[in-house]
Amino acid sequence: MATVLIPIPSRDFDPTEAAVPWKILTEAGHDVIFATPDGQPGRADERMLTGRGLGVLKAVLIADANGRRAYQEMAASRAFQHPRRHVDLRIEDFDALVLPGGHAPGMRAYLESPVLQTLVTAVFGQGRPVGAICHGVLLAARSRAADGRSVLFGRKTTALTRQLELTAWALTALWLGSYYRTYPTPVQDEVSQALASPSDFLAGPIAITRDAPARLGPGFTVRDGRYLSARWPGDAHRFASEFAAMLGAPAPGRPPGAAPAGQLH
Repeated sequence: MATVLIPIPSRDFDPTEAAVPWKILTEAGHDVIFATPDGQPGRADERMLTGRGLGVLKAVLIADANGRRAYQEMAASRAFQHPRRHVDLRIEDFDALVLPGGHAPGMRAYLESPVLQTLVTAVFGQGRPVGAICHGVLLAARSRAADGRSVLFGRKTTALTRQLELTAWALTALWLGSYYRTYPTPVQDEVSQALASPSDFLAGPIAITRDAPARLGPGFTVRDGRYLSARWPGDAHRFASEFAAMLGAPAPGRPPGAAPAGQLH
């Protein structure tokens, strides 16, 4: 089984995008560890858990029941209650990496963290499994290799799409302002600029409904080698299930059972 690192910010991460991967990976027998800037438990975006301020759109925009239940379980777990500090992370302490997203202001420190960007670059450089969802893909896109290019250069990916981001913003901007706009530039646009070609960004079908534990079909992911990406909380169950399956696959060019030290075991 693998040890999977899920780094999160101190506050405002998306509860579904962190908790559903935690739940599915732990149920599959993997060991999940968390890391925050100060080594204290992180706090998810409260609005996504309570619906406060979402008005008549609460039922559509809030984390669904699956996501909220998974978050409650994750928040009570020992791993979540005893995270490591970002600066103390060592690449040899884990086998795979999951980058959750979130759009509220507290995400910026996470997305702009030089410590995390350096770590992401190292993980990609070693060819370890990486999963990124929503704004988590933006953290990967900002992580640069020695040649100055993004670690996503030459790869295919998805992320929070322009349509999803701007629709949520337009529907709530009157009373929530820029809550759904973490940055002036949409996530899809910035990620696309980091790729070898804009066509390497795959938006997928229109996101109408969310996936669920027994209904993965509505979810959308893009896999490129040992890198897996998804767009929004509505893809989380498919994303986590496919990432768990990736952890059981041998590294490219290696026979089953021949994982090197520090890789999957």
